Amino acid sequence: MNTSTPDTDLRALAQRRVDIKMGFIGHLCVFAAVNGGLALFHLLSRGSFQVPYPVWGWGIGLLAHGVGTLASLMGTGVRERLLNAEMAALQKR
Repeated sequence: MNTSTPDTDLRALAQRRVDIKMGFIGHLCVFAAVNGGLALFHLLSRGSFQVPYPVWGWGIGLLAHGVGTLASLMGTGVRERLLNAEMAALQKR
């Protein structure tokens, strides 16, 4: 027996999308805080600013997380459109 309603389905989808966004925002905030602290430490201890090496690797990871977040948020509509197009093509056969 299916007890879900359109409102509960919509709320579950909205909750999932918010969780995805909050995960990325959390990652971005930690990235900024840690790497900002590393940069400040480097600046204060050496007197010149250079980007610490961990920033590059972590930045690539953050970029991948951002791309994954966008793909996940936009993917629902793309997947649905592709499914509808496939169904229409199969029905024409």
